[in-house]
Amino acid sequence: MVTKRFSSWARDGRRVRVVDFEDCGPSERAFELAILVEHLSAWSDAQLDADAFVAGFELAAAERARLAQFPRLAALFWMLQLRPASRASRRNPPGTLPRQAERLLQPGLVPPPYGPGNRHVSCATTEVMAQQPGGEPAPAPAEAGEAARDSHDLLGSVPGASGPAGSESLTTVLVAFGVNVLIAVAKTAAAVITQSASLVAEAAHSWADAGNEIFLLVADRRSRRPPDRAHPFGHGREAYVWSLFAAVGLFVAGAAVSVTHGVQELMHPEPAENFGVGYIVLAVSFVLETVSFLQSVRQAKPEAESMQRDLIEHVLATSDPTLRAVFAEDSAALIGLVIAAAGLGLHQLTGNPVPDAVGSILIGALLAVVAVILINRNRRFIVGQEADPRVRKAVIQALLAEPEVARVTYLRLEIVGPRMVSVIGDVDLSGNDTESRLAVRLRALEARICESPAVAGAVLSLSAPDEPTLMV
Repeated sequence: MVTKRFSSWARDGRRVRVVDFEDCGPSERAFELAILVEHLSAWSDAQLDADAFVAGFELAAAERARLAQFPRLAALFWMLQLRPASRASRRNPPGTLPRQAERLLQPGLVPPPYGPGNRHVSCATTEVMAQQPGGEPAPAPAEAGEAARDSHDLLGSVPGASGPAGSESLTTVLVAFGVNVLIAVAKTAAAVITQSASLVAEAAHSWADAGNEIFLLVADRRSRRPPDRAHPFGHGREAYVWSLFAAVGLFVAGAAVSVTHGVQELMHPEPAENFGVGYIVLAVSFVLETVSFLQSVRQAKPEAESMQRDLIEHVLATSDPTLRAVFAEDSAALIGLVIAAAGLGLHQLTGNPVPDAVGSILIGALLAVVAVILINRNRRFIVGQEADPRVRKAVIQALLAEPEVARVTYLRLEIVGPRMVSVIGDVDLSGNDTESRLAVRLRALEARICESPAVAGAVLSLSAPDEPTLMV
């Protein structure tokens, strides 16, 4: 922990002692400690575990009770200081006054410190504070107060709002990786034995797929890192970056090598031999590739049904790049095996190596098409893509079904990771509450939206009276 006032407190590794906080003589210990906790929570580079910190002072029950009341006093003090005409109001970010009002109405021991951008991490803040570096759970922030605990998942009925399916995607990638390594070794041996151009192309294809699975494993791992201050919506987009690397690898190591070898074989044809070995390896490879392909279909089919899409449409549209990559690569592998078998068979029947070389070129062209499709899809998600219109419609309906919401005038659901979206919108709340009370109601609505495991963050603002209502 880094603070600006090391002289204000001392710690011997077990207990904390206030040394001299304001240099103005002794005062009530609970008050001084509350001030210190407030300042540390704002100055710290990491989230402050307030309960663990305060426990080091061995406070009496009466002191702890007074300490717990301090956030109300602090919020009231800052509300007075932050009146619109004051200098403090001009120095603080917009929305500080409503935030202090929320703290006054929903007090906690250590509310999250207000600062630039804090309003935009209404979901992520809970996730960051829920786990301390040592692995121990931390107290929930004030934003997740009693109202939030009594709420329900507002988007529970929205299609695709089931959240990340990380374990199933990981299984799909691991199955594909194991299959591709076995097949790559077998095809390489068969290519050396038979001298078949099509088998050389297939070996390059399988090695490229095996290497790509490593990129996909990295994508799955890094995209599931928890949110932090620099990435309030999490690291989900890393999945698209690493999947883009995998697609480029497929293009270079698979397509380019296959086409180049096929062209060289046309220019300098060499007869193949030991055709039986090639057929056996291709048949075994077809069985193994089918196993990997069925695993990706098993994962994609229920998701497609929940989104009311056919299988191919869902694979192209899904926000999970690992599922799309494995499905596309396995599909291309099965087609490539048929092409390789046809080229090898025509080579044996005619004694001419040209069909075998043409098969290698066709396999390379197939891989190039698949790679370009994957590159384009990952590019679109990296740049920023809105959620499916059906999801958008369902979210608007879910919001309008809430008694709090009179109308929705703006809504953007942007995909920020595999099966994860950020929610930004403008709503008109029912009733005629004061500004501070409206801010509290907005935060409570954001918290309810964030209860959906598919929501990385939610930011709501009040609608202007002249803004048109979104129709569903």
